[in-house]
Amino acid sequence: MAREREFLEDFEVGETIVSPGRTMTEADIVNFAGLTGDWHPIHTDVTFAANTPFGERIAHGMLVLSIGSALSLRLGQYAVLPKTFLAFYGMEGVRFTAPVKIGDTIRNEVEIVGLEPKDEYRGIVISKARIKNQRDEDCCVYTTKILCCRRPA
Repeated sequence: MAREREFLEDFEVGETIVSPGRTMTEADIVNFAGLTGDWHPIHTDVTFAANTPFGERIAHGMLVLSIGSALSLRLGQYAVLPKTFLAFYGMEGVRFTAPVKIGDTIRNEVEIVGLEPKDEYRGIVISKARIKNQRDEDCCVYTTKILCCRRPA
């Protein structure tokens, strides 16, 4: 378990938090397709997917982002989110850079790249995340911002 954080000031620019891994399964893909209604054959049709540049079915990008981004929470709720978490402030620059296939194991590497005080009570933690596969390839990259409380003066 990573160290717990309470306030904006408990984070350090440059620190990296690495999640445990999780293997993507066929059930993940089928359940996500059913939940979202995205039954595109590149995700759900073996024959169709075999004739694509990927050669097999791949996970939905949004599934990879959803599962991958939550993996850091396995380190403990307050390893990435401070106890004074107020809101998910935003996500920017999402790019899907490599396919995730059934049987791939993904992990999330989060680097703190900025700490922006908004006022004397609140601030924003900015992090650059990389969801990587077992070959250490980036599959999805993005930047997130979370709003939290600052340490009282």
